[in-house]
Amino acid sequence: MKYNTKRLALCGILAAVYCAVTVLSAPIAYGPVQFRLSEALCMLPLFAPYTSLGLFVGCLLSNLFSTVTALDIVVGSAATLIACLWTSRCKRIWLAWIPTVAVNAVLVGAMLAFVLTPEAFLQGFLLMGSQIAMGEGAVLLVLGVPLAYLIRRRGWDEALRNL
Repeated sequence: MKYNTKRLALCGILAAVYCAVTVLSAPIAYGPVQFRLSEALCMLPLFAPYTSLGLFVGCLLSNLFSTVTALDIVVGSAATLIACLWTSRCKRIWLAWIPTVAVNAVLVGAMLAFVLTPEAFLQGFLLMGSQIAMGEGAVLLVLGVPLAYLIRRRGWDEALRNL
């Protein structure tokens, strides 16, 4: 991925938007049951892989406000980066939501189980991983996929690629 001034500026804007949306919706954005509305933006790497950087930084900044543990800063941010890089390899919008759901369910689910239910890790992981998957899936299917179709229909995908 090549970064120029315009791409870096867009990544900065994405980081700010991701963080602002997450912090402003904090009651539903953190914890075992979460609907992180900003995760809808994780569809952008489908069109422009370089946006993964901005989404990673935005997630990292918003995880500084995590109410669960400081471990969320590392694990949650890594999950977003991995999911975005995987999404950038997808070819179809209707499949591009799956990486974000899968990666967050596994990594964030495991981190939450480790922190909140260490004595019953497997049960905690199954429960919290499922809860994370459901929240991520809801946000991506209700907001992320329609956003991606809007971007494609308006021709913004080409603008993102050619930035």
